[in-house]
Amino acid sequence: MRAVLDTCVIFPPVMRDVLLGVAAAGLYAPLWSDRILEEWARAARRHGSEDEARAVAVAMNAQFPAARVRLQTGLEARLHLPDPDDIHVLATAIGGSADVIVTLNASDFPQHTLRAEGVERRDPDGFLWEIWSHHPDKVNSVLTRVHARAEEMAAAPVSARALWKRARLPRLAKAVTA
Repeated sequence: MRAVLDTCVIFPPVMRDVLLGVAAAGLYAPLWSDRILEEWARAARRHGSEDEARAVAVAMNAQFPAARVRLQTGLEARLHLPDPDDIHVLATAIGGSADVIVTLNASDFPQHTLRAEGVERRDPDGFLWEIWSHHPDKVNSVLTRVHARAEEMAAAPVSARALWKRARLPRLAKAVTA
């Protein structure tokens, strides 16, 4: 499965780490464009972490060299979405032959519009839960690493269930901590 990661799912560190960890485990192929990564860096600027975002983006491109989609000239001009600023995400999906756009912005990506282009919208929680349901050991391994890193950064114990819920992954949290 090929999945475009929208800016809103790359920005939160825990969600990003889980999504990229699952991709590194070979459970899906992540896709993004330079514009998606640039949006992330601009959003990170408001939180004082632009340099970190740019460094992580370089590492992402190095780890997943096939993830970077170059947008086709003229493609965006024929596409329409409720928020014109999101058209480049759909263009990335089309250009990268993606099956899915992983996003938190359901209203900006109507399913009927995406289906006409052969793409589906998935929220990150449902997307990861579905992958976990088919590959629990691999996903649990990723979650263990991300959880350990969160505890290391906090220098204190962190509840795994609370971590996943704060990362807006409640369905996954319930499944893996049940």
